[in-house]
Amino acid sequence: MNALSPSPRASSSDDEDDLLGDGASPTDGEGEPAGEENGRASVRSRMPLWLDTLITMMVALLIAVLVKTFLIQPFYIPSASMNPTLLNDDKILVSKLTPGVFDLHRGDVIVFEDPDDWIPGDATENPTPRVRLMMALSLVGLAPDPSQDHLVKRLIGMPGDRVVCAAQGAALEVNGVEIEEDYINQATSPCQVPFDITVPSNRVWVMGDNRHASADSAYHHAMGDEGFIPVDNITGKAEIIFWPSSSWTTLNEGRDAFADVPDPA
Repeated sequence: MNALSPSPRASSSDDEDDLLGDGASPTDGEGEPAGEENGRASVRSRMPLWLDTLITMMVALLIAVLVKTFLIQPFYIPSASMNPTLLNDDKILVSKLTPGVFDLHRGDVIVFEDPDDWIPGDATENPTPRVRLMMALSLVGLAPDPSQDHLVKRLIGMPGDRVVCAAQGAALEVNGVEIEEDYINQATSPCQVPFDITVPSNRVWVMGDNRHASADSAYHHAMGDEGFIPVDNITGKAEIIFWPSSSWTTLNEGRDAFADVPDPA
């Protein structure tokens, strides 16, 4: 986002006329065309305060909508399924440049739209005050639509990966490599149910860090559902916890656990 510009040419008073160039306006002695500053001040003086304030607010809102639509979006954490990485009511910022401009990686914490009624009910029926606020903010693009039911989990398997839990309590394996998952709730085991799956094309496999309290891909697979998340459902990658301020941290540490995992054959 940087731009380079040439350095100005050094000059003397003798070539001042050359610097003005053809058709240039004379200045008022301070390097600005005479009358221009007064003209702008006149326009400002004619604009009512309420109109100036309204335009400022509209421009600020437009910038906020563009940022939310294309760059980042805030979310809050409503459950304990990602403990200890994310706690109830933590606020996170999600980059919408991933996937897209940047690639997804195993270990990323991602936010995605409910793929197949993973969240029971409709948050917009008999909404709480928080949901009402989100509904209002979503109308101008400053919050996710509560009716879309977003979830947050850790990305474990990419398309083509073979993900295995040999038994309840066993370690997780991806493409034959055992994963040391320091980020999960250490009071629980990495595998809550046994499974052996290969992630289809354009799908990913996700699991919560609080494995025995997360309705994730493994849980839904065990319940007879597909369990995979369409890549198109992914809203973005969680980058930081920004609130409460005492919990501020980035969320990139999960990738290290998968550093030795080979790509699928």
